[in-house]
Amino acid sequence: MLGRGLTSVLWGIFADRYGRKYAIVIGIFAVVVFNTLFGLSTSFWMAVSTRFLLGSLNGSLGPIKAYATEIFREEHQALGLSTVSASWGIGLVIGPALGGYLAQPAEKYPHIFPKGSLFDRFPYFLPCLIISAFALAILVACLWLPETLHKHNVNDESNEDAEALENGITGKTVQKVENLLLNWPLMSIIIIYCVFSLHDIAYSEVFSLWAVSPRKLGGLNYTTDNVGNVLSISGFSLLLYQIFIYPLLEKVCGPVRLSRISGAISIPILQSHPFIALLSGFTQDLLITIASVLMFCLSATIITGLFLLQNRAVEQHQRGAANGIATTGMSLFKAFGPAGGGAILSWSQKRLDASFLPGPHMVFFVLNLVAALGMLMMFKPFMAEKKKTPSEQLH
Repeated sequence: MLGRGLTSVLWGIFADRYGRKYAIVIGIFAVVVFNTLFGLSTSFWMAVSTRFLLGSLNGSLGPIKAYATEIFREEHQALGLSTVSASWGIGLVIGPALGGYLAQPAEKYPHIFPKGSLFDRFPYFLPCLIISAFALAILVACLWLPETLHKHNVNDESNEDAEALENGITGKTVQKVENLLLNWPLMSIIIIYCVFSLHDIAYSEVFSLWAVSPRKLGGLNYTTDNVGNVLSISGFSLLLYQIFIYPLLEKVCGPVRLSRISGAISIPILQSHPFIALLSGFTQDLLITIASVLMFCLSATIITGLFLLQNRAVEQHQRGAANGIATTGMSLFKAFGPAGGGAILSWSQKRLDASFLPGPHMVFFVLNLVAALGMLMMFKPFMAEKKKTPSEQLH
C-alpha cells in the first residue's frame, strides 16, 4: 500500500500520456516478477522489499478504472466499473482457497513434493507461482487489448508534458496535478472514497479477528475455516451482485442516491454484529453470513458509485492522473486501517463490563461513526457533482 501510494499519481500521468494499455501491461509484468520473488523470500526484509516494489511498479488500478469507464457509453459505465469491484469478490473466493490448499505443499502432499525439494525449502512459493503464472497468461492476453486513450492534435505542449513526466513531477506535470487538486467535484469524491476505503479495510480486519475471538470476549469462537467459508460465500455473492444487480439499481436510482441509501442501510447491519454473537448454532451462522454478504454488497455499491462519479468529474486526458490521485489517497488510508481496527478491537475487548457500549459493541460503533461521516459527506455542500455541458445534457 505504501509503495502504491507513492507512485500512483505518476502511473496515472503515464497512462494519460502513453495510454492505458501500457500502464496495465507494465503493472501486470510487475506482478509476475515480484510476486514470484516474494514466494522465494529468504528473510522478512526481502519479503517486505518485494511487496513494496510490487506496489510501486504496479500502477494498473487507476488506469483500469479509467479503461472500464472509456470502453462503454455513459449509460453502461456502471457495468464496466462494477466489474472492477467484482474482481475483489473473485479474489475473495479464489485467494483463500489457493493459499489454504497450496501453502506448505511438502507437508500436505509429500508424495508429490518430497522433503528437500524447492517447495519444501520455500513453503509458500507454490501459491505465488500459480498466481504469477496466471498473471503471465493475462499479460499475454493484454497484448491484444485495444487502447482507449485517443490523442489528437499532438503539439509542442504534449511534448513538454511527456518531457516533464520523464524528468519527474515537474513543469507541466505539476500544473496538471495542481489543476486536478483544484477540481472540487473530483477532490470531494476522492475524499469520500478514502473514508469508505478506510472503513472497508478496517471492517475486514475487525470481522476476521472478532469472529475467531472466544465467546467470553464477545466473539463468535469461529475457526479460520469458518471465517474462510463466510468470506468465500460473501465474495461469490458480491460477484453475482456486481454483474447482474448493481447495473440495474444504478439505472433506477443513479450512483449518488444509491450510495447514500447503501450507507444508511449498512449502519444498523454493522451494529447488529455483536447481537448475532449472542446466538448459537445454525441461526448464528446463517445471520452472520447474511450480514457479511450485505456488508460486502453495500460497500461495493458505494465504492462503485464513487468510481463512476470520479471518472465523470474529469475529461479523458486527465482521467489516469485523477485515478492515480484517488489510488494514492486510498492506499494511504488503507495502510492505517488494519492496525487501527485491530487496536480498537483489542481495546474494546478489555471493557466488557462497561456501562456504555460494552465489548465489541464499541468497535462496531466506531466503524459506524466512520461510515456515518462518509455518508454525510455525500450531501451538499461537501460533495459537488460536475456540471454537464450543453452537449452532454443533449446526449
